[in-house]
Amino acid sequence: MAIIIRAEREHLADLATLFDAYRVFYGQQADEEKGLKFLTERFLNDESIVLLAYENETAVGFTQLYTTYSSVSLQSQFILNDLYVKPEFRKRGVGELLLQSAKELCQEKGFKGLSLETANDNPAQKLYEKLGWKAESDFIHYFFKSH
Repeated sequence: MAIIIRAEREHLADLATLFDAYRVFYGQQADEEKGLKFLTERFLNDESIVLLAYENETAVGFTQLYTTYSSVSLQSQFILNDLYVKPEFRKRGVGELLLQSAKELCQEKGFKGLSLETANDNPAQKLYEKLGWKAESDFIHYFFKSH
């Protein structure tokens, strides 16, 4: 059974390996060193929270949360930006534990909620819905790409 911890700087090497695999999964070139630099900057600047899943002392998955704010509701909220579980550990409840831990952290902090976006064909949508996430149909997501 996996355990979930809040990652600290001493976990960055384990996290960097998973983060690199996550980025490769999404079509990026492998570059663990560059990923480690990115993650280190997030930690040093207190810009994200990473929940890390371990099974038998092996890092098997993670989720990264960024804080954002709602001007309308005057509340903080998390963006669940990254979620990854090593392929050989999928369908074993690791993703569900990570998502549940993120929800609990959100509630502990008194935040408005958690948001995420995912590909239309991502099979994890079934898990999100099982855990109480709702697909929004009232809003259209726009993105400006600067380069």
